[in-house]
Amino acid sequence: MLYMRSVSEDRTARAVIRDEALRLFAVQGPGTATMRQVGAAAGVSPALVVHHFGSKEGLREAVDGHVLATFEAMLGELTGEGGAVGLSPEAAGSLGEAFVRHLPPDSPMPAYLRWLLLSDVEAGRRLFGKLFELSRVTLDGLVAAGMATPGHDPAVRAAFLLVNDLAVLLLRDHLTGVLGFDPLSAAGMGRWAPEMLSVYAGGLTAAPPGHDPKEARHDR
Repeated sequence: MLYMRSVSEDRTARAVIRDEALRLFAVQGPGTATMRQVGAAAGVSPALVVHHFGSKEGLREAVDGHVLATFEAMLGELTGEGGAVGLSPEAAGSLGEAFVRHLPPDSPMPAYLRWLLLSDVEAGRRLFGKLFELSRVTLDGLVAAGMATPGHDPAVRAAFLLVNDLAVLLLRDHLTGVLGFDPLSAAGMGRWAPEMLSVYAGGLTAAPPGHDPKEARHDR
């Protein structure tokens, strides 16, 4: 008997296994999590995991494909809106806002994305390339709209803006620890975006929009 719990159809079983593998991979990394652990988390036998994915590598490819498809859909939404990666007031922190809109707070995808981007794997390189192209398109759009200048080296400027946005994702847990709020939560974006925009617009000497220095408060 392959099932340890009732699963109505193979497609559902495959999705359940894939999603539980994603959760384990996000915490442990794909190299550490075992097929047996994935099966136990999904409530099925290791034999059923092998039945659906063939091998550990096949399971990892399915997880990577699912994650890439999800992020590509989010990036496509941003491109379709003509939104910037956290540059214009209308699209302030739009990459972060896309996470808030599309992913539940407990989604393992941001953690797995961190692993992908910091590991020498093809899926990570592919995703970073797509993010970089989005950043270049975004910068070009802002330049055309008179909201930014391309700088002396537009490619480097686009890369700089991208890594600043990705740093929030990659260091999300540490930022939450020191700030006392999650910068990628709906409420956290309300605090993060004004500071980010003021620095992008006017440098470190600029005050956030609507900021009154006399009322400034510094959380300790």
